[in-house]
Amino acid sequence: MRIVVAGTGYVGLVAGVCFAEKGHDVTCVDTDEEKVKLMQRGISPIYENDLENLMKKNNASGRLHYTTNYKEAYRDAEVIFIGVGTPERLDGSADLSYIAVVSRQIAESIERDCLVVVKSTVPIGTNDKVEQFIKDFLIHDVRVEIASNPEFLAQGTAVRDTLQASRIVIGTESKWAEDKLLEVYKNFNLPIVSVSRRSAEMVKYASNDFLALKISYMNDIANLCELVGADIEDVAKGMSYDQRIGGTFLNAGIGYGGSCFPKDTKALNNLAIQKGYQLKTVEAAIEVNSKQKTKLFRKASERMITFEGLNVTVLGLTFKPGTDDLREAPSLDNIKLLLEAGANVVAFDPVGIENFKKHFPEGEVLHGTIRYVDNIEKALQKANICFIFTEWKEIRDIKPKMFYRLMHTPLVYDGRNLYDLEKMENAGVEYYSIGR
Repeated sequence: MRIVVAGTGYVGLVAGVCFAEKGHDVTCVDTDEEKVKLMQRGISPIYENDLENLMKKNNASGRLHYTTNYKEAYRDAEVIFIGVGTPERLDGSADLSYIAVVSRQIAESIERDCLVVVKSTVPIGTNDKVEQFIKDFLIHDVRVEIASNPEFLAQGTAVRDTLQASRIVIGTESKWAEDKLLEVYKNFNLPIVSVSRRSAEMVKYASNDFLALKISYMNDIANLCELVGADIEDVAKGMSYDQRIGGTFLNAGIGYGGSCFPKDTKALNNLAIQKGYQLKTVEAAIEVNSKQKTKLFRKASERMITFEGLNVTVLGLTFKPGTDDLREAPSLDNIKLLLEAGANVVAFDPVGIENFKKHFPEGEVLHGTIRYVDNIEKALQKANICFIFTEWKEIRDIKPKMFYRLMHTPLVYDGRNLYDLEKMENAGVEYYSIGR
């Protein structure tokens, strides 16, 4: 099929590349000419496992194209996927301005019957508005319908999550639209759940918010474990054998971040408020996560007289391993607090440093300083205290003796529970983690 994807972020680019991999002729549309030139050379603008390899493969096959000329791209498309961002507004609601811009461009460009599929995460009822909006601005006498096809990918495993998805959810209001989407996904050979548009929109929010609830619940239990002398890892192991609970998303830590969970919990909560309903469980998850992010800083503040002038190592900047994304990363909140307190921060991350510099340029910042290094040993040298915010393999593989050997004071605050308590103690490291 002739498919066009609007937007080349995590959602749009991964979808477009994977559609091409499954044999479709795909054109990815973006407004940034430099970005388009990079992609035409097979260079991914985002850090994502396996993505560049598939881009180069499908660029070479002639199935994958990139352009800024949306009019030409949309004109003869059979299916157009909208994968642009829906960032969070100050009140927690989703900003649909990018959806609106693309919708109008589509309406004024298409010259044949076309199915428009909203892949971006949007509030329930948005697809109805998009359909009316497109029809309001339609120029040519063609059939156009809107479908919902939410994504369930995780950054770092987005390609795998698309090609080997647990299910594909499609939301349509006609047999014609359903058949079109079934044809798109015919070669994926994956379970397809076909529902109404509004149900599909809700499936996305309900799924993400449930996982966020699970994370916040475990963090809440971890905090209580510290007070009563239980070990959250033992508790999680005992829970994981219960098939009703499952073994995933039970790891305690310093909260969730990224582009999905924080935004989607706030958006669904905001929608509930608009409808006069209180989502108490989601509100609680948001509150727990907000406090959990800076738990280690508060814990360390009780131990230290001051951070002023101290050499503070930070290991891990991105919100999770496998991505260079910093959105809602705990490192942002904690490093800001450390710099405000006058600390001299030395930070290491395998892929996130350049993005982090956009938030905190190297040198004097606030009342402290920050510099970035390219390996863990440099980061730990002569440090008074170390914070761990991301569970990269390089950080997970640190031997306890390295902290003792390199740090001035082997004092470690671990937000991801990476190390064995006994081994850290035997190595002479004063070690604090979450819920243990």
